[in-house]
Amino acid sequence: MKDGFIKAAVVTPELKVADTEFNTDKIIEAIHTASNEGAKLLVFPELCLTGYTCSDLFWQDTLLLGAQEGLERIRLASEGVDAIIFVGLPMVIKGKLYNVAAAVSGGRILGLVPKTHLPNYSEFYEKRHFTRAPKKGEFLTIKGEKVPFGTRLLFQCKQMPALTIAAEICEDLWAPDPPSTEHARAGAVLIVNLSASDEVIGKAAYRRDLVRGQSGRLLCGYLYASSGEGESTTDLVFGGHDLIAENGSLLAESKRFCNGIIYADLDIHRLAFERRRITTFEPLSEEESYEIREFSLKWEETKLNRSFAKHPFVPSQLADRNSRCEDILSIQTMGLKKRLVHTGAKKAVIGISGGLDSTLALLVTVRAFDACGLDKKGILSVTMPCFGTTDRTYQNAVKLSEKLGVTLLEIPIRDAVNQHFKDIGQEETNLDVTYENAQARERTQVLMDLANKENGLVIGTGDLSELALGWATYNGDHMSMYGVNASVPKTLVRHLVRYYADVCGKEELKHLLLDVLDTPVSPELLPPSEGEINQKTEDIVGPYELHDFFLYYMLRLGFPPKKIFRIALQTFEGDYSGEEILKWEKNFYRRFFAQQFKRSCLPDGPKVGTVAVSPRGDLRMPSDASYKIWKNELDEM
Repeated sequence: MKDGFIKAAVVTPELKVADTEFNTDKIIEAIHTASNEGAKLLVFPELCLTGYTCSDLFWQDTLLLGAQEGLERIRLASEGVDAIIFVGLPMVIKGKLYNVAAAVSGGRILGLVPKTHLPNYSEFYEKRHFTRAPKKGEFLTIKGEKVPFGTRLLFQCKQMPALTIAAEICEDLWAPDPPSTEHARAGAVLIVNLSASDEVIGKAAYRRDLVRGQSGRLLCGYLYASSGEGESTTDLVFGGHDLIAENGSLLAESKRFCNGIIYADLDIHRLAFERRRITTFEPLSEEESYEIREFSLKWEETKLNRSFAKHPFVPSQLADRNSRCEDILSIQTMGLKKRLVHTGAKKAVIGISGGLDSTLALLVTVRAFDACGLDKKGILSVTMPCFGTTDRTYQNAVKLSEKLGVTLLEIPIRDAVNQHFKDIGQEETNLDVTYENAQARERTQVLMDLANKENGLVIGTGDLSELALGWATYNGDHMSMYGVNASVPKTLVRHLVRYYADVCGKEELKHLLLDVLDTPVSPELLPPSEGEINQKTEDIVGPYELHDFFLYYMLRLGFPPKKIFRIALQTFEGDYSGEEILKWEKNFYRRFFAQQFKRSCLPDGPKVGTVAVSPRGDLRMPSDASYKIWKNELDEM
């Protein structure tokens, strides 16, 4: 359970209709199997102690007594199992028969949750046998212990209170008003569904979407256990379609028509973070109280089988990636189009270096001018060679401007920067931060003044990863009149440029863009070595794929430093050592906190994804916040 992870299992056991002894044996066998694999939460299907298809046999006392005896055996078996277990059975309470989910842990029956919505259509006639859940819960006495019975039950782990579970049964999910909606608002971050869902054409896809959708709407984990082979096939076939979803994503899915167990590592801390972040997710009022039943689990590390995206900003599938790239380019384009139309600007000024970021910004500007019906000659693509400019990047900047049909301006700034050095008493041989930043600020001054002269807008080129690290010169490349790349991380910039190259339909432009992609990332502010780039950004601040990984899991999911380090070790195994990951993560946090002042005064720019650092919306963070407690956590590693 450390770091908020818990391994869960959804089980479709072997079953014989009405053979409660056999079914109990198989359930207990599956409990031990799943527990040995580290599962702490086990969910079995609806009425699994008897079989769902017993029909009028549910009126037989012998069957009902057999189910009670089976539950007692499962209770006793749970004494030596470190897990909470949900099983389905029929129970007679005050002379009425209910379809219930029993929660069992540590040798105790924690509670009994009856089914709310009873189908009475087509092949399902549950109202013939069962009674709908009562509106008001009560306590029953079972084996001398008081056990709550009702739908308003939550099961909470003592060692990790955020691990709070609620149950519903089959049709409850398919109804217009699922009980799980109220359960989640009451505090349940995991919903278990004990189900018996038959197979007909198209139903599996709908069922899958239903489970995924409910987990997304409720910001929860949703575990769906369905009856399978062994149920009566008089009229129906049950496929054992088991599903585990988390916040809209499917984590595990069983192969249908094959009984067995599926596992998934659920992230309770992530779900709790999402609940805090989404303020429209409102809790129930005090009048709508739930009975909370506690259970205990050992506090130990969960062995993770769950994988984490190495590049979380970039879809892994090519088709999804291409679709995402087109969407992002369109968002960037429409953002800039609106600003051009609003200001009445007919010209745009952009500093072009031959690197990735300025290339993407230029491509977006070209698309925006096309969308506005403006002449692309109104785009002033300005190259400003200075001390660190290499022939490769210079030539790429020139050729790119020509191929895109924009106006190329070359304004060397070496003399202006040297004069500035004289003015402030900076030695030309002193290659310090002043040497670097003076060039960046001179370039920005040129662009701003040129925009005034031409009545145009300066288009910003800096990306999200640079802003997160503060890898920008304050009031230099940090500043513009509209920053089209401001919420695009570096790992995604590459794919956007690659996508444009693939779809542009011009071979020369494509090869040129591919060469830009192959150029090392560099601000080119230090003199080159034998004509080659001498200042590689990732050698200084660290690999951008690591920083984008840290950024995503910190801002989007609220993970603490230790947890990020743990999943980074697993994700980048073989790429970076633990020492390297820790080194760059420490650098990330140091720079992220120290450089907030640059993000506090960012220019406008379009948000394209769920992670952004605009001070007007996504990241309202004080510029002088201390990062001591984050540093301390990493220093303990």
